[in-house]
Amino acid sequence: MTTQKARQIWALGGGKGGIGKSMVVGGMGIHIAQLGKKVILADTDLGGANLHTCLGLPLPKVTLDDFIKRRVEKLEDVVCETNCDNLGLISGAQEFLAAANPKHAQKIRLLKKLQSLDIDYLILDLGSGTSFNILDFFLISDNGIIMMVPEPTSVENTYRFLKGAFYRRLRRVTIYREIRELIELALDQKNIRGIKTPRDLVEEIERMDKKLGRILSEEAFKFRPKLIINQVRMDKDIELGFSVKNICSQYLGIQLDYLGYIYYDDCVWQSVRKKKHPILEYPDSKASVGIKMVANNLLQNQQFRL
Repeated sequence: MTTQKARQIWALGGGKGGIGKSMVVGGMGIHIAQLGKKVILADTDLGGANLHTCLGLPLPKVTLDDFIKRRVEKLEDVVCETNCDNLGLISGAQEFLAAANPKHAQKIRLLKKLQSLDIDYLILDLGSGTSFNILDFFLISDNGIIMMVPEPTSVENTYRFLKGAFYRRLRRVTIYREIRELIELALDQKNIRGIKTPRDLVEEIERMDKKLGRILSEEAFKFRPKLIINQVRMDKDIELGFSVKNICSQYLGIQLDYLGYIYYDDCVWQSVRKKKHPILEYPDSKASVGIKMVANNLLQNQQFRL
């Protein structure tokens, strides 16, 4: 039987580790599965996978390690059952250190297989940082989501992640060597052209070639990532999302959708100790309500676009 492209692919990333991405990915997956949709979560944090732990599961016997090494040919054979109906898990590689930096052919094979899964929703849990592998997983998604916590380092890493993803996207849509070299140059904040932001880059390209500049401007407009603020403790933290959205628009030329926020909640670490997800253990807690809210906002956004 031939498979169809996943109806929707979501990817959750962030420039900083330890901000709760896996917990939020697990919660969104559980919530959508409870709505009757067929969902698979994929832990693409190659070399540092822990999504199974957030779901209260032991390390699966078959992981992406086996798929990358071709011990199994079908990605579907890596999908394991969870404690929630309609929800499957593809666990990341744990023991194969080279999996964190797969070869180009291995990465392309994995990306194609992920896109061909016959399900309603595929949600990717990305690793931290801005490596090309992480950005490529982010860019194959229908909805690329970046999560941050209200801390200066997380804010800085969020801007770095967004710029990296933007430049990577532009590089993929142009075949001109000169433009690709300019994009590579822009990655260096001290570049000789003085390109500091994605807006600067597009303007520089327009000066070189107006027609190509217009094309890339259209691509820039299509790049519309989403934002979630996690571990909110005060109203000021909530407002940070709107500030980041405005700065991205004014200074970076990137249109960012603010999906919402999730409160800091002791029930999260209490659930982790019990090896259960808070949405299942404490469904009415602040954290659980917040995860459901951002998932519902994204579902509504998707329906509006369709």
